[in-house]
Amino acid sequence: MIPDPGSDVALYVHWPYCARICPYCDFNVVRDRGRTDEQRGLVDAILTDLEAQAALTGPRRLASIFFGGGTPSLMDPDAVGRIIARTTALFEPRGPIEITLEANPTDAEADRFAALAAAGVNRLSMGVQALDDAALKALGRNHSADEARRAVATAARAFDRLSIDLIYARPGQTVADWRGELNEALDLGFEHVSPYQLTIEPATAFGRAFARGTLVPPDEDQAAALYEATQAVLEGAGFEAYEVSNHAGGVAARSSHNIHVWRGGDYLGLGPGAHGRLTLDGVRTATVARRGIADYVQGVADGAPWSERERQSPAEAAEERILLGLRTVEGVRLTDLEALDLDVEEGRLADLLADGFLVRDSDRVAATAKGRPVLDGVLKALLT
Repeated sequence: MIPDPGSDVALYVHWPYCARICPYCDFNVVRDRGRTDEQRGLVDAILTDLEAQAALTGPRRLASIFFGGGTPSLMDPDAVGRIIARTTALFEPRGPIEITLEANPTDAEADRFAALAAAGVNRLSMGVQALDDAALKALGRNHSADEARRAVATAARAFDRLSIDLIYARPGQTVADWRGELNEALDLGFEHVSPYQLTIEPATAFGRAFARGTLVPPDEDQAAALYEATQAVLEGAGFEAYEVSNHAGGVAARSSHNIHVWRGGDYLGLGPGAHGRLTLDGVRTATVARRGIADYVQGVADGAPWSERERQSPAEAAEERILLGLRTVEGVRLTDLEALDLDVEEGRLADLLADGFLVRDSDRVAATAKGRPVLDGVLKALLT
């Protein structure tokens, strides 16, 4: 069931622990070194934060729950169950809701899948990333291609809904190799796939290697060819690109949590560094939780879990909806564009429509097949 962004609230829980820090990762993560007391304290803080934010938002319908990270499949399933139970007690679910948890395909995590399903998780998002052992090693992953295949099979027995992540535009990757890898992945059996182009972030190990010249990603033309191959293979297999980096095997397979966020719906951000968007006293408010684990736990205890709490102006909120919404096939409402004085008859918006990068349909504007591969440039031209 697709939630209503105007009245529903979703929940995002950030679990920062990982067995290994991948060299391309720019998220708020730490090595999991068996800090069980710290982790129990973090779960208690997340539950306390949940109670406090629920009191701020007031009665709302629950749209979805998403456990991200980090590696939330390393969480104690009992802790996952506690968070789900308390959330559904505080917010009445809008029918059967989507509850997603991110996982990695290691044997240790696969052993937890049945327990996580019993705790209430009904959708698993697995970071397969590649089905080539050399590529997995280069990406710093701690699993093999065979382990990934086994983990997907195990997950399919525990969860009716399964998504996988893949990374392309890797150094040295050819279009033929990527097509073969995608076709092999399609044999695994999943309803949703998120193929992400490798992004080199400056503060990561890959970013430092790139600065030294020891890591060379594909050039712009090769990256574009890999993108086009992604669209062709997945579309040919019946997977619709309902968002730039998300493909679903049918409307029911789309992530309702992500759609809620892309439509500008409210969501609570819980856990170290988690971002949230809440309507408080009638004003759209952006929140960012304290980033350090100990700092977050202490902040929750002090009634001050956020390092940032910013009231957005109507124009700022509209711009954010445009940035997110134009990534999707449904696009954005004309009213959001009008809030920024963008006119379909003249100016920047009119030029992008005339050039075929955007298309107007009734009261909405969406990116076209021509505009989606260059969406960052389209957004820059539209909003600056």
